[in-house]
Amino acid sequence: MKAYRLNGHAGAGRLVRADINKPEPASGEVRIRIEAASLNYRDLLILDRAGQGQLDGRVPLCDGAGVVDAVGSDVMPWLVGDRVASAPFCGWVSGPFRTSYIRSALGSDTMDGMLAEYVVLPATALVRVPEHLSSVEAATLPCAAVTAWHGLIARGGMGKGDTVLIQGTGGVALFGLQFAVALGARAIVISSSDEKLARARALGGSILINYRDTPDWDVALMKATDGAGASHILELGGPGTYDRSLRSVASGGKIVQIGVLTGFGPKPDLARLQWENADIIGVTVGSVEHFAAMNGFLTEHAIHPVVDRVFRFDEVPEAYDYLRSGSHFGKVVVTV
Repeated sequence: MKAYRLNGHAGAGRLVRADINKPEPASGEVRIRIEAASLNYRDLLILDRAGQGQLDGRVPLCDGAGVVDAVGSDVMPWLVGDRVASAPFCGWVSGPFRTSYIRSALGSDTMDGMLAEYVVLPATALVRVPEHLSSVEAATLPCAAVTAWHGLIARGGMGKGDTVLIQGTGGVALFGLQFAVALGARAIVISSSDEKLARARALGGSILINYRDTPDWDVALMKATDGAGASHILELGGPGTYDRSLRSVASGGKIVQIGVLTGFGPKPDLARLQWENADIIGVTVGSVEHFAAMNGFLTEHAIHPVVDRVFRFDEVPEAYDYLRSGSHFGKVVVTV
């Protein structure tokens, strides 16, 4: 079969297409014929690590969807032909997160990922793909959608009448926006692009702020909410946005911290959290159980992921470059 592997010695590309043996499922395992895989910001970080001589030989990407192709023993309820996807931490089935689950992260230090024609995974790591979604759409769910679901809904309790701040228009952000709209929450979206803000409005965004034109977007947010602030903040930016998020959170509100997209820098002043009785919820994707619950919600509300662009399997380096450019609106997908 064909797969991509990381190779720190391959020059600027660092992604090498290779012919490798098709894996065979053992007891408790399922082989999936991958039909589509999607990229996340973490994959850029992992590619950069490969450039430093790390992760040589690793198959990247944690997001993919396909069809069950072969099964080992003891894999109920999966059958050949079932459409499935895997949770990014294939060892985190349910319950609270444990540090030991990090070793089960697909496409990282210890496990191969989804950028291959066939993948073998534990049967317990899989979820059934919603029937109304294509494989391209389903491939966008494992990291971005589950992260937004876990943070805003499973732990954040977002619901009707809440106000949520969405930072940007990438994959996690737009899933957060779609979930908020489906639940009847008011969504505030910030972006540096008027075109992207217009598209966010079409998805149900209520208040749109261009942070390039309005650098003090936290002041604009507080004014737009009559001084109340946002009950939920999907914090994607990191140090570049954190202080403004702290100044934007409502009393009793929740900051869902998932990102380091603007790098690491000075630590924010957290004192306001105490005075506002607000919380920070740290989130790293979610469990198989979170994924399955979210799929039920997607089906109930007939939600389709926002796919920005689809690349062919021989265009994987271009897909990475496109994601790094930051020009995408929603998810970047590769057909396998």
